[in-house]
Amino acid sequence: MKSCPDTETDKPFPKAGKMKYFFSETDIKSAWDQVFSAFWQRYPNPFSTHVLTEDVVYRSVTAEHRLITRRLLTKTNRLPRWAERFFPANLSRSVYILEDSVVDPGSKSLSTYTRNLNHTTLMTVTERCVFRESAGYPSWTQLKREAWVSSSVFGFSRAIQEFGLARFKSNQMKAMKGLEYALANLHGMLKWGKK
Repeated sequence: MKSCPDTETDKPFPKAGKMKYFFSETDIKSAWDQVFSAFWQRYPNPFSTHVLTEDVVYRSVTAEHRLITRRLLTKTNRLPRWAERFFPANLSRSVYILEDSVVDPGSKSLSTYTRNLNHTTLMTVTERCVFRESAGYPSWTQLKREAWVSSSVFGFSRAIQEFGLARFKSNQMKAMKGLEYALANLHGMLKWGKK
């Protein structure tokens, strides 16, 4: 089976400039294979109620034994109160997210690349996550997360980027709790810690 075009997660990322950037490293006190299996079973969970749907659009295994997946997620998108005055009431409150992932069991890595497909003039959020077996603690998994938030709305881009970054930080904490919830359901209670 041919691989889906544009699914490799080493594609170019937004260039630095007029945007907000986020970086974090987290140690998940669970083995990579457990994290990998829990990743696919994160939704639904009580911490990510803003995630409405998830659908696999494409999946294949490459000749190098890598699992390539493209998923479409639908999430709610509530505008901040200050923005409700400036944007039409009929503006869709749903955001469509495209998630490309590559699982490499040989190197014990799971890389994801996500971005919103709609409302891109208002705000674009691009995220890259890499889950790898921890070098220092092989029974743990290290997660490196990066995100870029940008806006093209003249006169409001800085405020929108600040709001987007704050929302991203809040949602990534919920995502970690959701992953921890999935891990607990699959493998028993786990703990995770930030560096």
